[in-house]
Amino acid sequence: MNTTEMTAKMASGNGFIAALDQSGGSTPKALAGYGVTQDAWTSEEEMFGLIHEMRARIIRSSAFSGEKVIGAILFERTMDGTVDGKPVPQALIEKGVVPFIKIDKGLEDEANGVQLMKPMPTLDDLLARSKALGVYGTKERSVINSANREGIAAVVAQQFEIGKQVLSHGMMPIIEPEVNIKSETRAECDAILLDEILKNLDALPEGTQVMLKLSLPIVPCTFDPLVAHPKVLRVVALSGGYKRPEACVELAKNTGIIASFSRALLEDLRHQMTDAEFDASLAAAIDEIYKGSTQKTFVAA
Repeated sequence: MNTTEMTAKMASGNGFIAALDQSGGSTPKALAGYGVTQDAWTSEEEMFGLIHEMRARIIRSSAFSGEKVIGAILFERTMDGTVDGKPVPQALIEKGVVPFIKIDKGLEDEANGVQLMKPMPTLDDLLARSKALGVYGTKERSVINSANREGIAAVVAQQFEIGKQVLSHGMMPIIEPEVNIKSETRAECDAILLDEILKNLDALPEGTQVMLKLSLPIVPCTFDPLVAHPKVLRVVALSGGYKRPEACVELAKNTGIIASFSRALLEDLRHQMTDAEFDASLAAAIDEIYKGSTQKTFVAA
């Protein structure tokens, strides 16, 4: 796939984006869920080696292909690794899966009800290196915990500022201002977030497009104006802590939005499985998330 073909697949492909981007802080939890306990490694390098083995097993699985998985978001160390001797981005492209890279370096402490992204002083170098490896786009995450307009406006402004930096490298940014699904003001957060994103989209130059990764809204189809916006290539949803069955039910209520799930994709996979068991479990998860992404259930009153 060339860049034009990847853009077409992101714009209209049937399927979802797999998030394989757990970073240093979340890796032990991801490994524990996979059945690998902390006594299995004695250094950070060994820990990252184990998580890479898990991701490589997913990527090489016959269940994991561009037929239903149209994209995959990678952690930087995963991008720099190999699957059966091939650079991971190339291995994905050969399976028809569009590669993305997680670029944020974690979150600042909460202020005004939100957590902004930490500075990324080496971002230009990472973007250049990622593009050279065939990576199509990026993903960057902030968190919104309460309905503070000043805080949400700051999150969205920062997201779009970084997004423009990504665009300047000829890459596609996935802008991810995550609303905490446990927030007591979640509906208000969704409404303010929609307003702020629309303002920033309208300020983008004509012909520019970004992608959006959002928490599933508490009111179905809240984000329809974003799905329809000419400066949005695609809207995808994170699972945000929902278990897969509930995440897929909520996803199916939202027209035009596809999944970009991490935990909800991986939750049934175990290190101890045989390859046949692993492939069957992964295939079942992919089928369920694909259905939630492509078969919508919401009917307007």
